[in-house]
Amino acid sequence: MLTAGIDIGSITAKAALVEDGKIRGTKIIFTGYNAEAAGMKVYEELLSEAGLDKSAVSKIVSTGYGRNSVKFADKTFTEIMAHAAGAHFLNPAIRTVIDIGGQDSKAVALDEKGKVKNFVMNDKCAAGTGRFLEVMARALEVDLDEFGAMSLTSSMPAKISSLCTVFAESEVISLIARGEKRPDIIAGIHESIAARVSSMLARIGVTEPVMITGGVARNSGVVDALARKLEVSIAVSPYAQVNGAIGAAILASTI
Repeated sequence: MLTAGIDIGSITAKAALVEDGKIRGTKIIFTGYNAEAAGMKVYEELLSEAGLDKSAVSKIVSTGYGRNSVKFADKTFTEIMAHAAGAHFLNPAIRTVIDIGGQDSKAVALDEKGKVKNFVMNDKCAAGTGRFLEVMARALEVDLDEFGAMSLTSSMPAKISSLCTVFAESEVISLIARGEKRPDIIAGIHESIAARVSSMLARIGVTEPVMITGGVARNSGVVDALARKLEVSIAVSPYAQVNGAIGAAILASTI
């Protein structure tokens, strides 16, 4: 049975194909201003790359903040359920999932069957998310893809006391004016994200093994800061950014 999952996020749209317990392909594009068009485009491009026709797909599930814009989906599921299903599929041992996306962050506790036991979500503030990091990258005039490697060279992370994106940006600008080194500022930014996420996780508890998903999982500096703050090892799958889409495809096989 071939199923598809489509995850419409605030920054990127992801799609995944799963057949008989194996990933057939994944695709990521920018969402842009039209979530409905992005959903159709990412799905059609994935099918084209896989050499498949739409008729080959049995069921389609959409997830993400723009899930209701995917009119051709058979059903929608929340990001919480999709990320839980995706993480369990990638590693059945996982008991805690940290998902940091473009505009929100989530922590999910799973049972041994991969079902959601508890969760907490921050969707009221962009601090600590992909958007937050984009703002910081612009202020520092550094490519966001370089953040992880640069922060890991820091020996004295700067102190970023504000968790608000606007105030944190002002702090960063002040640190730049004082001549603080970029790697130290970036490391400080990552530590502030780790502090925010760990306080969120404290509300549901952390049970190992732990996996991080979402686009921010690509930032090794954030992963390292989180691991040190939580005092746990954190698994990062090569499919971290498309985990929600994979989970949606897994859920599609159950409807």
